[in-house]
Amino acid sequence: MRICDLKEKEVINICDGERLGFVEDVEFDLCTGRITHLIIPGPCKFFGILGREEEYVIELCQICKIGCDLILVEVNLEQVRKKCEL
Repeated sequence: MRICDLKEKEVINICDGERLGFVEDVEFDLCTGRITHLIIPGPCKFFGILGREEEYVIELCQICKIGCDLILVEVNLEQVRKKCEL
């Protein structure tokens, strides 16, 4: 699977059924070359005009299933919500 394939999949939290969004980016370990986290943009501020200030950073161990058009994760949103890095 390619990273561009991951970007086409919607991420859903199975704890509460909430749709988190689509994969925007990935983090990987430079030493091993393995993907370590998926990054999903957080909620928009003021109708999307002012951008976003948070994102969800989800570890690979929190992924339950990757389907043909969905990625199911089991996360506590408070723990995976991070401030956006510029």
